[in-house]
Amino acid sequence: MQDFPRALKIVTVWLLLGTLVFLGVQAVEHRRTQPEFHALDGTLTLRRSSDGHFHWPAVLQGPDGRLEVEFLIDTGATRSALSAAHARRLGLPEGQVLRTATANGEARGHLSRVDLALTGGLRIDRLEVVVLQGLGDQPLLGMDVLSRLRLVQDGSRLQIQPR
Repeated sequence: MQDFPRALKIVTVWLLLGTLVFLGVQAVEHRRTQPEFHALDGTLTLRRSSDGHFHWPAVLQGPDGRLEVEFLIDTGATRSALSAAHARRLGLPEGQVLRTATANGEARGHLSRVDLALTGGLRIDRLEVVVLQGLGDQPLLGMDVLSRLRLVQDGSRLQIQPR
């Protein structure tokens, strides 16, 4: 059997090297976008994500099951908010209908309650949340939860302690 032509060998080697570099860059980017947590002596430290925001993973529990989500920490939000899709998946009951002002304008929604367990040990049962139609997949962690904590931002790090 005849060997591969020299040019085909060179192209194959370059394609393999290119694939390895591509996969390496993808792995670094994936790691960079994941929330980073450190817990030490009751202090939780979050690292700012590549989108410029702080994210906090959590588990939501409703009548129809549990859902793992990643909250966007939103100090401008009075209440924590979930999408209507998340509320449906959890089987959350619809409470009082309301209109609220958001960064994207006025939104319609309703109140509901959910059990919240944030990574790092903070748990709030029956937290009243706003369920919004157009929120998308990123729930918001508002001041109703954040005001219970001591927050200290130092550049790209956010230190969180219970009050």
